[in-house]
Amino acid sequence: MPLLIVPPKLAETCHGSAEAEAWLVALPETVADLAGRWSLTLGPPFAEEASCSWVAPCVTQDGAAAVIKLGMPHMEARDEIHALRFWDGDAAVRILQADVGLNAMLLERCEPGAPLREEPEPEQDVVVAGLLRRLWRVPADPHMFRHLSEMTAWWGDEAMVDASKWVDPGLTREGIRLMNELASDGPHQALLATDLHAGNVLRATREPWLAIDPKPFVGDTAYDATQHLLNCDERLRADPNGTTRRFADLLEVDHERVRLWLFARAAVHSRCDVHTPDSLVRRLAP
Repeated sequence: MPLLIVPPKLAETCHGSAEAEAWLVALPETVADLAGRWSLTLGPPFAEEASCSWVAPCVTQDGAAAVIKLGMPHMEARDEIHALRFWDGDAAVRILQADVGLNAMLLERCEPGAPLREEPEPEQDVVVAGLLRRLWRVPADPHMFRHLSEMTAWWGDEAMVDASKWVDPGLTREGIRLMNELASDGPHQALLATDLHAGNVLRATREPWLAIDPKPFVGDTAYDATQHLLNCDERLRADPNGTTRRFADLLEVDHERVRLWLFARAAVHSRCDVHTPDSLVRRLAP
């Protein structure tokens, strides 16, 4: 079996987690098994963005271009396969084959595949908002998707483990409280992507742009504005009100809920910029 290339970011992410390290040790055998089972010819893995999964271009037996993806054990991304099947290629990349037990999937390849982040941020706003509004559908009961409150509770527990490192304990506690409060309600509930930003949108042929790498939860649609906005850090710091309102209007969600979500996330994940003059969490504070 040829030596499997593991991107450095992926190896770093797996370090320190017994479950992830065991997954990484088994990865060469798992990839070889899937390549044989699905009759794939593999190329070298994508390395730039690969921090939580092993992803590589491939060609199927009939000559079609595709992508193979194996996700490491990760709480947020557990139901990615189910979400892609639910959306069935509508605004998101289409799933061709999957092994749920291995969290492995064969995906259509986006070509030419350039990421949306290469475009100006105001254009990114329009594209991301358009994709999110199409993805926001309510799955019929019963369904397997977890509620957003499970993810916010998990983040809160993770933050509590690091309580001794909090720069501003009062601010972080308020962020945890508000994050859980916002997750418990919301005027509009749907299946969320939760991690849709310009790096997870690729130029394609079947549609101009397609979303990849969802971390699906059912919950408040206003939450889904946060990941893109937090990736527009400089613009958000320069004009938090205007930037938040513009994107919220494109999404047709309450801009104040978006601002509160942004503040809560920034407060919970804040590290060293809390007391700086342009502190994002201070600028977003209610």
